[in-house]
Amino acid sequence: MTEKNRTFPLPLSSVVDKGARKATVFGPVATPQTATQNAARYAPPPAPKAQNYAAQPAPATTPPRQHALVSDAVRRAMVQRVAKQGVQDPVVLAAMDTVPRHLFMDEGLAAQAYVDASLPIGHHQTISQPYIVARMIEVMRNGGQLKRVLEIGTGCGYQAAVLARVAQEVYSIERIKPLHELAKANLRPLRVPNLRLHYGDGMLGLPQAAPFDGIILAAAGLEVPQALLEQLTIGGRLVAPVGARTQHLELITRVGKTEWTSTTLEDCHFVPLRPGVV
Repeated sequence: MTEKNRTFPLPLSSVVDKGARKATVFGPVATPQTATQNAARYAPPPAPKAQNYAAQPAPATTPPRQHALVSDAVRRAMVQRVAKQGVQDPVVLAAMDTVPRHLFMDEGLAAQAYVDASLPIGHHQTISQPYIVARMIEVMRNGGQLKRVLEIGTGCGYQAAVLARVAQEVYSIERIKPLHELAKANLRPLRVPNLRLHYGDGMLGLPQAAPFDGIILAAAGLEVPQALLEQLTIGGRLVAPVGARTQHLELITRVGKTEWTSTTLEDCHFVPLRPGVV
């Protein structure tokens, strides 16, 4: 690659030759004269130099430093913490361990994806804390099989992805158009075949797909809309935050054609449930 016994000052020809040698690797030579000089002076083919050039990008395959904050180990630690908080359903915990929560968040917040906290996703909405996601799904599932589930409030799509690991069919409604589009973009790479996203008024439910074995609300109203109660199957369970400033989780079970029972669970905090679309 270098010439021996070169003396200084360098002749002008040596400067020209160096440029010609570089040109043979990355592009055609400038003139016939420089090509002739290059062939005479540098008998070895330029292949080794091209090989070195191709090897330079290799360090880029090393994962960025921030990936350590969103690794599988960190997600497993989140699931273990959720279990210590009281969630025991192995199906729900396995779903939480599988779905990469950081992919549903803004890149600037990805490092906080596995802390037990709700975080903003834009449009005055939040992604629920991991514990409350797992807790609500566990209560709705109640250790049984879920064939068809409805989610009110898709948000960024995270809870819908977890539900799709637990139920055979999942339908999710979002009333805020940009969030509906965000959820579609977030879920597309995961290719979830049993999940259907809808843009519409969640307070009306989805009568064309009813009845549902389970319904879960990701926003709190003063009461659960009657339309949603009527879309439950007999024996179906609905879990929703209820209240204004002070909120609690409520479990409603349909026990007859016109009869439901209600159980108050634990305190929580959600964004308000609103009608219409925006």
